[in-house]
Amino acid sequence: MPRYPEIRVSSASGNPFAVVAAVRHALRRAGIEHAEIEEFSRQALTHSDPLGMLKVCRSWVGAAEAPGFEGQA
Repeated sequence: MPRYPEIRVSSASGNPFAVVAAVRHALRRAGIEHAEIEEFSRQALTHSDPLGMLKVCRSWVGAAEAPGFEGQA
């Protein structure tokens, strides 16, 4: 279960960095503490592969979708 299941994110870009940025933005809009957002970023950006980054995104928010990654992570 995601840490913040009520937060849903989608990105029109297939770029995993754009998905990470969209999740960061959604976390800020939801009023999540800065330190918590930085922890998410650290976890997501430690992965060198796009699917690893997307898995981290999905472990933090209820949905993190991007073209080309549907149903993969």
